[in-house]
Amino acid sequence: MPNRYPGAITQDWEPVVLHKSKIKAQGLRDPKAVNQALRSGAPVQTIKKFDAGSNKKTAPVVNARKLDESNDPGTLERVPGEVRQLIQKARLEKKMSQAELAKLINERPQVVQEYENGKAVPNQAVLAKMEKALGVKLRGKTSK
Repeated sequence: MPNRYPGAITQDWEPVVLHKSKIKAQGLRDPKAVNQALRSGAPVQTIKKFDAGSNKKTAPVVNARKLDESNDPGTLERVPGEVRQLIQKARLEKKMSQAELAKLINERPQVVQEYENGKAVPNQAVLAKMEKALGVKLRGKTSK
């Protein structure tokens, strides 16, 4: 009968340590696991998260702060006429529709329409995206 082991057989005397697998996060949220921990006297922490798990877009905080600070109720600055014209002129030079520009900057077409009509409250992030897409300076001092 042939020998299956090449060379001499040796004994490995290194200790082998087996660990229990860690409890998964889902198991920690289980009501049974929480009750078990309470009964055994283990520390349990509960946190109420505000708007957790919702995919809602929140309104810009800047606008809310401006409303709080303003003396006149409901008065916010709108897109200046120069900026409206610059957006429209640059968009038409690139032969884009409002919907195409909106898709390019990852916004709704309604947002571009409001900026061009002067009804929107200027948001620096949206203006920056429009500047990049159109290649025109819209923020800061504009050349007259």
